[in-house]
Amino acid sequence: MLLRPENTRLTFRKVSRQLSKLAGKPTPENVHKFRTSSRRVEVLVSDLAERRTGNDKKLLKLLSRLRRKAGRVRDLDVQSAALRSLKMPEQAARKSHLIRTLAEERTQRERRLVKSLDKNTVAEVQKRLKRAAASLEIPKNADPLALARQELNALQGEQGAVSERTLHQYRIAGKRARYIAELADKDAEAKRLIALLNHMQDILGDWHDWVQLAESAEKLFGGVQESALVAALRNVTRAKFRQAVNTLTETRAALAAKKPSITALSSKPPREAAVA
Repeated sequence: MLLRPENTRLTFRKVSRQLSKLAGKPTPENVHKFRTSSRRVEVLVSDLAERRTGNDKKLLKLLSRLRRKAGRVRDLDVQSAALRSLKMPEQAARKSHLIRTLAEERTQRERRLVKSLDKNTVAEVQKRLKRAAASLEIPKNADPLALARQELNALQGEQGAVSERTLHQYRIAGKRARYIAELADKDAEAKRLIALLNHMQDILGDWHDWVQLAESAEKLFGGVQESALVAALRNVTRAKFRQAVNTLTETRAALAAKKPSITALSSKPPREAAVA
């Protein structure tokens, strides 16, 4: 399954546009889109290019720095959204307290992000993006689907009980693998693999978001013995962990098959969390 050249050109244009939008207004949507588009450029330059120029290396360093800052803002956005979905009227006061705390921290992180997106930095990144797009050389026989599978096959050997470390590894590798697969022609095989990886990302990412939220609550209120809200969040994270383990197990089995399918996988994470 060969790579489509128009996909590579579009990838560079998208991240340049998203960078301008982010500098103008760091909304949750703009933050998220910049992070995903910048990762796609990194995949092209790091994983698919025949060689990396000095410009490429400087571009990757700039994008990595900006993406980390944007990631800290994004983490707080998803934590706030998860917390608002939690139905627990008896802990309304502490829930409101935690929402305010996350919002205040988000404001601080946003200021740091905006400060790093000055006109000179944005102009330099966009200039380096154009240079990288013009000089990018990808082998003619590059197969995005094969490369995407290789990204995950490196983890397939670690069988046995699934731990939090395993979930984190697949969560990160799954993103890169999906971005690589999206560069292929959109035939049935590519669509199946992309859908499979997308589903895994949804479930594993949802688990990770709730883990981060629980940790934020513990810093503020103490452990499960001191706070019913923390105890409830830990209950949710345990349920999310089980769902993530099941999804990863099913994904591994699907990847081992010749034609991966998502029909047997568990449903996407619910929009609202119910606490028993």
